[in-house]
Amino acid sequence: MDFTFTDEQQQFADALRRYLDEQYGFETRQAIVRSEAGVSDAQWQAFTELGLTALPVPDAQGGFGGSAIDMLVALQALGRALVVEPYWATAVGVEALRVAGSGAGEDAALLEGVAQGRKRLAVAFHEPHARYDLFALDTRASGPDDAQRLTGVKSIVQHGAQAEVWIVPARLDDGAVGLFAVERGAAGADVVDYRTIDGQRAATIRLNDTPARRLAGGERDAAALERIADYATVLLCAEAVGALDELNRATVEYTKTREQFGVPIARFQALQHRMVDMLIHAEQARSLTYLAAVRYASDDADARRKAVSAAKARVGQAARFVGQQAVQLHGGMGVTNEVAAAHLFKRLSIIETTLGDTDHHLARIAALPDFMQADAA
Repeated sequence: MDFTFTDEQQQFADALRRYLDEQYGFETRQAIVRSEAGVSDAQWQAFTELGLTALPVPDAQGGFGGSAIDMLVALQALGRALVVEPYWATAVGVEALRVAGSGAGEDAALLEGVAQGRKRLAVAFHEPHARYDLFALDTRASGPDDAQRLTGVKSIVQHGAQAEVWIVPARLDDGAVGLFAVERGAAGADVVDYRTIDGQRAATIRLNDTPARRLAGGERDAAALERIADYATVLLCAEAVGALDELNRATVEYTKTREQFGVPIARFQALQHRMVDMLIHAEQARSLTYLAAVRYASDDADARRKAVSAAKARVGQAARFVGQQAVQLHGGMGVTNEVAAAHLFKRLSIIETTLGDTDHHLARIAALPDFMQADAA
């Protein structure tokens, strides 16, 4: 299978990386994290001008109709720079509207707003008791189809306070799953915003008889929710690959300057072998992430599940190994806020446990009917 990017994808990756190198350096990122908002509207506007916000939006709504592979290119670059703006959350929200929405009316207007940089989205996957079970839903929908209301609590909603609209899974009266669009300022919605250990923002959202609009998915909502979570996982893996690349680069550079016994520690063969192992972990994570991006478009749901969970499991293993080795090779500096390696390690640690940790995804693969069969290229 050929994982070579097209000329257009490579040009986009180069342009985005150049912008982030010049305008989103580590000190700039840290200043944004320390700010009251925790995100930068100026950077979001720049992302809009670069075409990032339009990338996942379908052509019909003013976007570029980017595939999962196109999004992988973007997320790798953003992961390398430790971007804290709500791009991942918004892209996942766009996919939710694409998979479960109608593509017309309010859905179309919302997608157009995202493409133009005016709207940000967040999908409220998690509930306090649910751990990694997407369908352990205590949030309830009630009322007629044209005036439904939600009651429940959503936890760790990535960039929930920065999003204008939330996509909220809820349980219907008949026990089925429904997907709903909820305005952030809707009556009965209470948002508690906080910063996570990796510098990102998350929120706890409490809904109390809050007005909501059901998306058009209908009976497909349960399958749509799982597909949306798989998309979110692929993008997380891509972000992790970018972070792994940067952490490996930073570690190699640091070992060239840190001296022990009068020489740079990069000259010690045992440490060279350790850094090669770090590179191998990152490359294996990259290969499975690329495969997952390709498989995401498959009509075979089990093939998609297998590829996505294999990627997330391998990324989780790589995140832990590379992160821990990088901290060890940096010494005490590896856990200080002044060094990017510490923040890359924190971000990778969060990614490892978002939407299922390594054990969860290995169990998901084992539950598939064909998990013992080799994946065909």
